[in-house]
Amino acid sequence: MRFVHASDLHVDSPLLGLARYPGAPVDLLRQATRRALSNLVRLCEEEDVQLLLLAGDLFDGEWRDYNTGLFFAAEMARLKRAGVRVITIRGNHDAMSQISKHLTLPDNVIELSHRSPETRILAELGLAVHGQSYAHRVQTEDLSQHYPDPVSGYLNIGLLHTSVNGRPGHEDYAPCRLESLIAKGYDYWALGHVHQREVLHERPWVVFSGNLQGRHMRELGPKGATLVTYDAGQISSVESRILDVARWEICEVTLSSETDTEQALDTVTRCLEEQIERAGQRPMIVRVVLLGHTALHATFTRDPEQWEASVRARASELENIWIESVRIETSGTLDAQALGARGDALGQLARRLTTLKQDPAALGALGRQFDELRQKLPNEIRQGATGLRLEDPAELSLLLAEVEQLLLSQLLASGELE
Repeated sequence: MRFVHASDLHVDSPLLGLARYPGAPVDLLRQATRRALSNLVRLCEEEDVQLLLLAGDLFDGEWRDYNTGLFFAAEMARLKRAGVRVITIRGNHDAMSQISKHLTLPDNVIELSHRSPETRILAELGLAVHGQSYAHRVQTEDLSQHYPDPVSGYLNIGLLHTSVNGRPGHEDYAPCRLESLIAKGYDYWALGHVHQREVLHERPWVVFSGNLQGRHMRELGPKGATLVTYDAGQISSVESRILDVARWEICEVTLSSETDTEQALDTVTRCLEEQIERAGQRPMIVRVVLLGHTALHATFTRDPEQWEASVRARASELENIWIESVRIETSGTLDAQALGARGDALGQLARRLTTLKQDPAALGALGRQFDELRQKLPNEIRQGATGLRLEDPAELSLLLAEVEQLLLSQLLASGELE
């Protein structure tokens, strides 16, 4: 017998900001969460599944209209016709959705209570499912500690929307410890909330299925659900099944021996082609990141917009791929120390830059000189984790290294200061 564990469907989740990118597949991505849900239902039909477990965040809060709920209800009706039961809980995103609370779903769908943990015994399937929905968006209590003891003679499953030990990028909702889940005595924990698939433990199984469909650059790679096969109270297999219809990826391109931009574009193209092949021809949204020590570093940094346009033009020759952005994180190959040995003005400049990078006091003084300029910069440049911190000597030293490569290489090419 089989059941499927899925979570974080976020049906009709708004995809913000895509329209500002020329050529972005906005219409495709707006439909992606729906199409992924349809793929989930098809998986249940084709694999002769008896039960679908949904571990929270079916929706993304309040709907814009009832069409979201009607679509979900229609997909659940498909499962009813296929003889598939559905047990679901609410997570932080759909806990307070007033519209979905009044949605009438087919009678094959059971939503577990938010008042206290409850157990549903499916005797004909040999399963006991334990779980609790969120009553409020912010759930700071460890719900799992109140879950009932396992029911003897059944395969016991815990359905829980949680962060388990905390996860970067996710709020610490329904916090619990992995050791506590293992000690509970259940055979399988069907977890939701974390969008990356992860098997935390085997026998007993503790599994984040991940979300069905990536929605932005923080949700990279294949997405889907987990198919579980069991017999005579024992789990025999736990398999990942990929269900996404579009994919977000980062294409890291290390450049080294390339001597001109055409060679660099060829290297980027090969990376993109490999990404397309791995994605099984799904539409892809890709961030290109250039890495490595390369003689082309000055070319890239001199006119990054022109280089990004060149990458986009190359990508347009391929099918099923769109460039989200191009990040230049290369470094130059210019030997500043060798240039510093020269007796001309270029050598003097190279020596001055090298000295400045290594002198904390001089860097501090330079930072203070930049302070007035910094205050005039927009907030998005000055603040946040990636903000420009000109008052930080370490940051200034890194920026000077960039300036050194760009400035010296351009002066050397132009023949000035010799």
